Amino acid sequence: QVQLVESGGGLAQPGGSLRLSCEASGDTSNTYVMGWFRQTPGMERREFVADIGWKDGEAMYADSVKGRFTISKSYYSVTVYLQMNELRDEDTAVYVCNYRRLVNGALRQEWGQGTQVTVSS
Repeated sequence: QVQLVESGGGLAQPGGSLRLSCEASGDTSNTYVMGWFRQTPGMERREFVADIGWKDGEAMYADSVKGRFTISKSYYSVTVYLQMNELRDEDTAVYVCNYRRLVNGALRQEWGQGTQVTVSS
């Protein structure tokens, strides 16, 4: 089992910044990818935001956040960060941490509880 603890959400003005973090604990020996999705009321599915490969550090971003958000990982713990700059009203959402690991050759994923990000003047 893997537990995810998220922090860093809150209120920011348009053009402002916030930093999210998500720390994984438990059986994290086969961590494969960590990342973030987001969801707003009425969305049927969570929207991909960014993720990072745990061994190669390769990051991927949704087009809507490229150049504004940066995902990074800790080398001392199983923690992923999302630095969000130049925030826009449309970035308002619940941001949910996503964790994927390899179990017997198959990817298994876990989700965090989510942290609210509100962008408003």
